[in-house]
Amino acid sequence: MSLTKTYTNHFIILTVLLVVFLVINISLGSVHIPLGDIFNTLTGGEAAKSSWQTIILNYRLPKAITAILVGSGLSISGLLMQTLFRNPLAGPFVLGISSGASLGVALFILGSGIFGGFFANFLFSNWSMALAASVGAFFVLSAVIIAANRVRNTMSILIIGLMFGSLTSAVISVLSYFSEAEQIQQYQFWSFGSLGNLTWNEILIFATIYVIGIAATFSVIKPLNSFLLGENYAKSLGINVKKSRTIILLITSLLTGVITAFSGPIAFVGLAVPHLAKMFFLSSNHKVLLPASAFIGAIILLICDSIAQLPNSTFILPINAITSLFGAPIVIWLLVRKKKIYV
Repeated sequence: MSLTKTYTNHFIILTVLLVVFLVINISLGSVHIPLGDIFNTLTGGEAAKSSWQTIILNYRLPKAITAILVGSGLSISGLLMQTLFRNPLAGPFVLGISSGASLGVALFILGSGIFGGFFANFLFSNWSMALAASVGAFFVLSAVIIAANRVRNTMSILIIGLMFGSLTSAVISVLSYFSEAEQIQQYQFWSFGSLGNLTWNEILIFATIYVIGIAATFSVIKPLNSFLLGENYAKSLGINVKKSRTIILLITSLLTGVITAFSGPIAFVGLAVPHLAKMFFLSSNHKVLLPASAFIGAIILLICDSIAQLPNSTFILPINAITSLFGAPIVIWLLVRKKKIYV
């Protein structure tokens, strides 16, 4: 009972922190908006100025919601991969899904100068980047799933994913070599990651796919807990290892693919946050860790986005740079610490 009460208290603390940093995130920007007007707008009232209400509802609130979706989605994906591969340094991008999305965008942007025609016609479409990233992620996902059904060793899938990442990086390098400076710069800006370019329609599609992925994770809690002690132990419990592994790969690919498609590749959150959840809750039970990782990931990305948005300034730092500044020290610390890491 006391253990359950401890978990409940932890989740109450995380909920309060999420609300606090959500409000802080919305309050920051090039235009100062009083907190009272922010609360009025968020609760269905009106701000003192119509321009403030437009800024909150059409720019800042969508960006904050995107940060919550991206942070929680990447954190859960990272937790799934670390458990499946029993590797504390596995992340949501080890399958090469993000690399596939990056290749799709690279072919779209950098290939427009090489191939012309078809690519150039859709270059300025609002959905073009997301569509290109989705197509690239889908092809890599298909290859990974085919490979997963042909190999028995889970570590082989990890190596295959890393090889796909290396292969796509090589193709992107070749495309960059033959591209114009303007196209390379455009691709570079996309690779920085962004949380603030989505419309409400895009967020609706994003959130729908996100909810499907998150709901599916609760169907694999038992296999995830059993995988902590190895696949042989999971088989002894009657778990269909091959089926469970495929479902976990599909969930991770779905979440990682949609996040990369709409927000670009965002580093370190999926790698670092699951360890923070394990240390904060002192548990390896995925019934606790899945929502814990979602909460902490959302809070962390809201904080990183708040840092990226320099107060009272029109400049916004690349979100990828901020998450890396946060995540890299944690990963280094995990590598050098002598205590056992929860896996």
